[in-house]
Amino acid sequence: MATCVAAFGFGGVAESNQAPTAIYSCIDSKGRRVTADRPIAECSGKEQQILNRDGSPRGVLPPTLTAEERLEKEARERAEAEQRAAQVDAVRRDRNLMTRYPSETSHNRAREASVGTVRQAMKASEIRLSELAQERKPLRDEAEFYQGKQLPGKLKAAVDANDAAVDAQRAAGTTQEAELDRINKLYDAELNRLRRLWSGALPGSLGPLPSPYTVTERPVKPTPKAQ
Repeated sequence: MATCVAAFGFGGVAESNQAPTAIYSCIDSKGRRVTADRPIAECSGKEQQILNRDGSPRGVLPPTLTAEERLEKEARERAEAEQRAAQVDAVRRDRNLMTRYPSETSHNRAREASVGTVRQAMKASEIRLSELAQERKPLRDEAEFYQGKQLPGKLKAAVDANDAAVDAQRAAGTTQEAELDRINKLYDAELNRLRRLWSGALPGSLGPLPSPYTVTERPVKPTPKAQ
């Protein structure tokens, strides 16, 4: 039993006296080379060489970053991650675009369907403006009897309602014209991109897409008739 205890104790002493498995080396602020069996505190802001016991290179311990440097590094890594994600998204969107539109004919059909919806809304606004002009005629004729006088409450309310409805339809028309222009520009940009993809350009190699929206995600409904 004693022999076993002695052997165990000897093994423990031998293990504690083992040479370090790695050596750290650096040049301190005074230009002196410092070595140690653990990271060197005096060189925490510098790169430290990690050597094997035989002196051969094993690796490098980068300098410890300051709080400001750490924030800059994290911001840089976030920007790089966002760029990688954007590239993955561009590849996915280009592939989806080519799947949705395998030919220029299919793209043209989609454009006509989209602009057709807006044109239908614009036509509805034009019809309503014509109706409002017809409704305005008898109101104007009746208002002539009160020139220089205050209009009766009911007549004034009807005139004001007609004016408001006309303004609303004109505003709707302006919005519809802008939407028609947006749709055509989007389809123009898509078609230019698709032609390059159809010609062999790699998905994701053409930069960002022209818009985060597809036309089908933002349909334009006909303007309801104002009351």
